Amino acid sequence: MSDINADGADRADGAEAGAGDGDERRRGFLFRGRDVEELSDLIRVRFAPHRLSVLADHPLEGRFRCVHAGEVAMYELGYGSEVDVVPEAPLDFYNIHIPLAGGGTVTVNGKPLSSPLSIAGPEQKLGMRWSHDSVNRTLIIPRQGIDQALAVRLGDLPSRPLDFESVLDDRAAALKAWLSVVEHFAAFADSDLATRSPLAMQHFEQLLVNGLLDAQPHMLGEAVAGRGCAALPSAVRRAAAFCAEHAGEPISVGDMAQAARVGVRSLREGFRRHMDTTPLAYLRSVRLDLARRDLLADAGGRAPQTVTDVALRWGFTHLGRFTGHYRKAYGETPSQTLRGVRPAH
Repeated sequence: MSDINADGADRADGAEAGAGDGDERRRGFLFRGRDVEELSDLIRVRFAPHRLSVLADHPLEGRFRCVHAGEVAMYELGYGSEVDVVPEAPLDFYNIHIPLAGGGTVTVNGKPLSSPLSIAGPEQKLGMRWSHDSVNRTLIIPRQGIDQALAVRLGDLPSRPLDFESVLDDRAAALKAWLSVVEHFAAFADSDLATRSPLAMQHFEQLLVNGLLDAQPHMLGEAVAGRGCAALPSAVRRAAAFCAEHAGEPISVGDMAQAARVGVRSLREGFRRHMDTTPLAYLRSVRLDLARRDLLADAGGRAPQTVTDVALRWGFTHLGRFTGHYRKAYGETPSQTLRGVRPAH
């Protein structure tokens, strides 16, 4: 087994010579070959300091391609051997894996996910094990890209990184449509028009960022859904942010009103008028999203966690009511999510 710790000094520009010249270089290939250290150094420069371990006996046959380097970056990477890849520190960007071939296991904060089709974000610890035949498309979105898109919708920059549900469920219509946009983005980035029209590329990048906010569940989903401008009043925005940051605590409508700096009656009227819900119903939806995130992360029974554990963690003390609210929101029971069972239609 080869083990490379890729946290040394930057390599010179010539380090990408392993990709060869001519057509491959024009198509964005950074590397093809067997040099584990060279590939590891390139991944460190493009992504983050990490440890790359080659687990199989047969040698690495790596390929690393930059499809697009911009505000949203896209890469394609395959190792040609079974590998473990572990970043040295929590991420400071959003990392989205879209498998193109083969298989693997992704962990976020030490928990194996039910699918490698996934997203991990700032302050989260990522781990990966890829099969020898795996090829992944990877999107890299800086934290400021997500923060700025949220600020346009909410009127303020968020105080902490946005936590997305880790598993991307390609059965969901909105997420399936977003993945189709990713495919079109990859094709556009490979076209001559991409170099001729940088403004079009920037619009495509914004489409990916804003589409992700609307397609993938996250802790501010109810507050930002479909909002292209700062449509919410400041009090409601402050209350929504308070819910997202304190969802695991026993908070009340009074606590939300205090955080929003308005009275309880005004807060209730603000939620009714601008979000068509009540403060407590909004808090429940945030907690349901977080519970679903944990159940999806543990789907398949690979972690010692039960539906009751998750429900209690997010303040649902009555399991029957939790199950009812969950089924109404997601069309399946918490147990079905945990087992990775798709309900019949």
